[in-house]
Amino acid sequence: MKLVKIYVTLKPSVLDAQGEAIKSAINTMGYEKISGVHMGKYFELNFDNDYPELEKDVDAICDNLLTNPNIETYRYEIMEEE
Repeated sequence: MKLVKIYVTLKPSVLDAQGEAIKSAINTMGYEKISGVHMGKYFELNFDNDYPELEKDVDAICDNLLTNPNIETYRYEIMEEE
């Protein structure tokens, strides 16, 4: 089986309000060396080994369902599942 790990994050031009709130909380805990926090989403998809359109279909799934292409970007890794 193939395991696809998908990481979705906000585009650099979009303000990450949740990340900023978390950074502020971390700083108030005394960890003042933290200069940035970025929130995101993580997905794992499993596919059969014999899937010739894997990358094309993963891109379509990300573009049409898992991300908002106006404000988010994604990257993924394809691995052999153990």
